[in-house]
Amino acid sequence: MDFDEILPDLGEYGTYQKLVLWFLLLPGTMPCGFHAYNQLFMAATPQHHCRTPRSLQGGAGTYGLQLSEEAIRNLSIPYDNSTGQYSRCQRYDYNFTSHLEHLADAWGAGVGVAEPPEDAKVVTCDQGWEYDLDEHSTSVVADWDLVCDRGFLPTLALVLLGASGLVGNYIFGYIQDGCGRRPAFFIYLVIECAFGIATSFTTSFIWWLVCRVGVGFTVPAIMSTPMVLAIELVGPSKRTYTTVVMNVAYSFTLILLAGVAWLVRDWAQLSLATTIPFLAFFFFWWVLPESPRWLLAKGRLEEAEVIMAKMARVNGKTLPPNYMANLRRKFEVEKYMAGKEDSVSERSYGILDLFRTPNLCRKTVIITFIWFTNTSVYVGLSYYAPALGGDAYFNFFLAGAAELPTYLFLWPAMEYWGRRWTLCFSMIVGGSACVATVVTQEDPIVTLVLYCIGKFGISSSFVVLPLMASELYPTVVRGMGLSVSAVAGMIGPVVIPLINHLGSEMMVLPLIIMGVLLNLGGVFSLLLPETLHQHLPQTLEEGEEFGKQWTLSDYCTCCPRRQGSTHSSPSKTPVNNGRMDDTFGSSLNHPRVPQNQMDNERDEKMTLMENVDGTGNCIKNSSGSNCVVSDGGGKCDSVSVTHYNLKGLSYGEGESPELGLMDHIAPQG
Repeated sequence: MDFDEILPDLGEYGTYQKLVLWFLLLPGTMPCGFHAYNQLFMAATPQHHCRTPRSLQGGAGTYGLQLSEEAIRNLSIPYDNSTGQYSRCQRYDYNFTSHLEHLADAWGAGVGVAEPPEDAKVVTCDQGWEYDLDEHSTSVVADWDLVCDRGFLPTLALVLLGASGLVGNYIFGYIQDGCGRRPAFFIYLVIECAFGIATSFTTSFIWWLVCRVGVGFTVPAIMSTPMVLAIELVGPSKRTYTTVVMNVAYSFTLILLAGVAWLVRDWAQLSLATTIPFLAFFFFWWVLPESPRWLLAKGRLEEAEVIMAKMARVNGKTLPPNYMANLRRKFEVEKYMAGKEDSVSERSYGILDLFRTPNLCRKTVIITFIWFTNTSVYVGLSYYAPALGGDAYFNFFLAGAAELPTYLFLWPAMEYWGRRWTLCFSMIVGGSACVATVVTQEDPIVTLVLYCIGKFGISSSFVVLPLMASELYPTVVRGMGLSVSAVAGMIGPVVIPLINHLGSEMMVLPLIIMGVLLNLGGVFSLLLPETLHQHLPQTLEEGEEFGKQWTLSDYCTCCPRRQGSTHSSPSKTPVNNGRMDDTFGSSLNHPRVPQNQMDNERDEKMTLMENVDGTGNCIKNSSGSNCVVSDGGGKCDSVSVTHYNLKGLSYGEGESPELGLMDHIAPQG
């Protein structure tokens, strides 16, 4: 049963959807944003150097030397002229007492300089480190000395966070489709809150890492439920708007996280501050609805009716008394027809179908590469914001704020330029800005501006790509194609921390790598056919032919015009007047079908429905005869379906056949 045909009667975007969207679903994006990036602040690496030997600190006072911190550091820590910094992982090893005595005598003669002896050995920090905690009051790096030889461990934690998210997204996808959107969200929430709170009480890096992996299982899966619910509750005309609003909410979440992290500098308290508020979301259990679209797809009509009735009431829509009874009749007929379809062996589709034919294979590979590029660069730029130099909290704030202008540019551009050129422009602009940092690395302000431009570009392409991909994949493998590309994209958050780790030696190197990836993706996006104003491919054959005949001039075309329709759209008559013919008007009004044939088939479908009540049991028809029940659950003896099949009608080139029409129902006896 198509929920989009019912929505006009209930309200496509009325008060009910607005209340659910603004007060339940938009706040529902916050757990994902907070827990995906709060680890950047918990595991921030403060400035550090080897701990000063006690003999040097105590000996200075013994010999009456007034040594500044800079002088003590100069005597104990090697200075790297190439970086202009003191070493973080090495110190001098010599007889500090003897050297201080010599230094005191030299200073007494007016010739002493606070320098180590020329033959001083350089060793690793074997006595621990001293940390500058002015910016971060505590950090897991400082608490457990995750620097130098152990400096890779914070990066490993980000890698495992991304890897657990890859696994969790796969597992929870089944939970969401099997158990429902509403239960799935609360399952995610329980896991995320449990591990998020436990994180703050860990006493070792191993247990902290275990808790972070547990949190990672729900990122980004917990974001998918509010996103899917928002799209499924509104009509087709509002899905673009809903998608934009959800993405804006996520961007505001990143901005809010920067403020929370700035206020709460202790990593354990930050873990609590970014988790405990979400315990209030458990009160959503009593108000968050299940998706009626999902309920109808699962055959749970009674539960869907309750939600639809409430939706209509809150939206101020008045439904006829027999509205739900009519829906039940339609549901029973479609259930019967689906049973007939299931009895006929149909072709099943697999991942390999995406790669069997050359054109579809080429599009699949390009989409998957761009998806990997987008996910890698978006997450990579978000991870990299605190490492840009200057104030890490302000940098992260700018990274979130840079996404907001995206939505002012994005949707008008998509409707005028088309998907391809909007995607290409976004990626090229973002990638070029990242690459340009190679010539501005000495100027942190310009580097930060270019970084924000890069974030603007990737945020834009990150929204365009899923829409374009869903329009390119054929219907029969659309879900599978999107899953393959998305899973490949999730490899990005696993790999990107390793790339960012390279920035410890050259700050702009990760930006250059990400910029090159974006530019490559932008170029490849032009090799995809335009989908704006195009009929979506339904079968594998249509998917293979879509864009196959494109010439060089087609690939260079921008601003595609709306094509004139070869026929009018089928009319969709809402189920609002209690008449059976209007109930099915949307599937029977097609200009290529002879009117008498449509009338006959409509009457035949009505006959079956009038003989089945809302529960699927037999009832008497107007002549007093019993009937055949669509689901086989009744006792029937005088009327039977002698011939009932699906018939593909003949249409013009490029048009889809209407299926699901009853061919013939005849009485017996």
